[in-house]
Amino acid sequence: MSVYDTLNEPQKQAVLKTEGPVLILAGAGSGKTRVLTHRTAYLIEEKGVSPYNIMAITFTNKAAGEMRERIDAMVGYGAESVWVMTFHSTCVRILRRFINRIGFETNFTIYDGDDQKSLMKDICKRLEIDTKLYKEKMFLEAISSAKDEMIGVEEYARNVGNDFAMQKKVLVYREYQNALKKNNALDFDDLIFFTVELFKHDKEVLEYYQERFKYIMVDEYQDTNTAQFQLIHLLAGKYKNLCVVGDDDQSIYKFRGANIYNILNFEKYFPEAQVIKLEQNYRSTQNILDAANSVISNNRGRKEKHLWTAQGEGDKICLKQFETAYEEAEFAARDITEKVYKQKYEYKDCAILYRTNAQSRLFEEKFVVNNIPYKIVGGVNFYARKEIKDLLAYLKTVDNARDDLAVRRIINVPKRGIGATTLNKVQVYADSHDMSFYNALKVAEDIPTLGRAAAKIKPFTTFIQAMRSKLGLISLADLLNEIIETTGYVAELEAEGTDEAAARIENIDELITKITSYEEEAEEPSLSGFLEEVALVADIDSLESGSNYVVLMTLHSAKGLEFPNVYMAGMEDGLFPSYMSINSESSPEDLEEERRLAYVGITRAKEHLIITSARQRMIRGEIQYNRISRFVKEIPSQLFAKEGAGEKPKAKDKPENGGYRHAKDAFKKKPVAVSGLQAAKNFGTAEKKALDYKEGDRVRHMKFGEGTVIHIVEGGRDYEVTVDFDTAGTKKMLASFAKLKKL
Repeated sequence: MSVYDTLNEPQKQAVLKTEGPVLILAGAGSGKTRVLTHRTAYLIEEKGVSPYNIMAITFTNKAAGEMRERIDAMVGYGAESVWVMTFHSTCVRILRRFINRIGFETNFTIYDGDDQKSLMKDICKRLEIDTKLYKEKMFLEAISSAKDEMIGVEEYARNVGNDFAMQKKVLVYREYQNALKKNNALDFDDLIFFTVELFKHDKEVLEYYQERFKYIMVDEYQDTNTAQFQLIHLLAGKYKNLCVVGDDDQSIYKFRGANIYNILNFEKYFPEAQVIKLEQNYRSTQNILDAANSVISNNRGRKEKHLWTAQGEGDKICLKQFETAYEEAEFAARDITEKVYKQKYEYKDCAILYRTNAQSRLFEEKFVVNNIPYKIVGGVNFYARKEIKDLLAYLKTVDNARDDLAVRRIINVPKRGIGATTLNKVQVYADSHDMSFYNALKVAEDIPTLGRAAAKIKPFTTFIQAMRSKLGLISLADLLNEIIETTGYVAELEAEGTDEAAARIENIDELITKITSYEEEAEEPSLSGFLEEVALVADIDSLESGSNYVVLMTLHSAKGLEFPNVYMAGMEDGLFPSYMSINSESSPEDLEEERRLAYVGITRAKEHLIITSARQRMIRGEIQYNRISRFVKEIPSQLFAKEGAGEKPKAKDKPENGGYRHAKDAFKKKPVAVSGLQAAKNFGTAEKKALDYKEGDRVRHMKFGEGTVIHIVEGGRDYEVTVDFDTAGTKKMLASFAKLKKL
């Protein structure tokens, strides 16, 4: 029997169709890598194509390495001549030979992310750009996006018009490219950009590679951007023996520049293309696939396909709706422990998937308490993230300032112009006078070697002392919020305007939720007690180092992976899909990308899928009431286990110690007046501001959009406002946090 007889009929069809353009729509778990490797072997062994004339491109080194191993195993001698590599590796190899034809030397340097940041920092300094208003990272992202779309400096300049901010980006883009050219350097986006430019402007080089690569295969085609599309289009322009493999339903990287229309419009660019659908799934049970099919069928911008399997129906999907996110995390910990105890699954068979990194915190804490080994994939431990460590360092410094590492970590965060030389002089003084680093900072004006640098230190120590004077007078959540507000930590991230900055803000919101919950649950809450609890939870070094652990990851990180037992957590409107994608100002494409992300999550499960949500979830110390995700409602009810969807709890079943009670208590407390204390005079609780809106008024929230105020309750320190938002549902929030604007 031939090795090709082991393929199913559509797979065999994809392997045997070697001439002309081919679009293989490979559904999740349908064996696309197997098709690509068999196709390569068929070209060489049956069609007599030289390995020298075959190219296979993918996105990651891991995927390229796996494909290389499989091809080598199947083909044997001569397989090394097949180009199997990533887009960037392909372009580097081409540019090393021919980039001198477009003005660079072939021994160019490749700048990584840190190199780019350093260069951009120098450019902003040279151009006298205020980096508090215009972040270096914002410029880098704008330049990267332009290069992804094959927009050079001059075209970029023509497109901006009279927009002042955009003109500044043009100025920086031009200086950045000039600096790279001067240094004979390319960044990662340049590798593809200049390869396309080379092919466009040098027909001899293009023809050389068109003759070299008569058969081209591209994996994960739905993730290609405009520059990558043009690269492939040019290479395949002569012989058109182009085979692209992808799944438009798994296109989830728009934020990285991926253009889903590259795959949706493939037949438009290649009218003679043959489309082959791989719909048989070898991963999941039919119930799981039916759920995925039902959800994704609601997208309009897709190519019709329907996943099926020969593995049987399998277990029904389990749907669990909890009162709070704490109960959600407790259930996951309990359920995993029980399944491992009963030897149904090992830890490594289980995965928790969520929309945002900030959601990992509760699961991490519950897993530590229950001795469940786990690993964060595509992220770091919640308490090890930079923004969390920074803010905890502020709290440690306010608590007792004995942690020199904490003080040194945040003395120049955000930047205060205090350099390493100044800090070293302070350390020398502290060592010679047998005092802590912070105490030396407090007497900076007495350190003779500091000179004028002492004036930069004074505001920092004054601020810490002011925060310290408030301990016991205000809540810990208010203390943390005041640190964030006064230092401008979140404001600086907001000014950055990047996806990474937005994720960091979400993590900070989760830290505020954590500290609010601690005050609610502790018998005698204190800053020292909070820091001690966090230290104990954050200490995960004792986890076993083997591979048998539960995996926690975002849905974006989960693509390409599979697990027998999957928990999709936080399935609520506003969280998943996000408010950004469902508000009235967002485009339909945003919601469709979120739905594709849900499809990716569902199809990670092989045997058992558990979908969980919480009726109320604390975010930034405020209780939010969310409806169950619209994506869950798109799954037919017969696919759920009857015991999965719990009944709504009666009013008496609501937990008495819930976050809502804490919020009610907090806003009712009256301000503490401490006469005679300079600290209270200068830094005491601010007077409650009157609201400029009333019940029945229309208001706007920066995150939830527009809504109607339906109830206002006045407390001693704040107002509790209930708003029925047009798209986000009903929310109760404290007015000082909500910052509602009357329409």
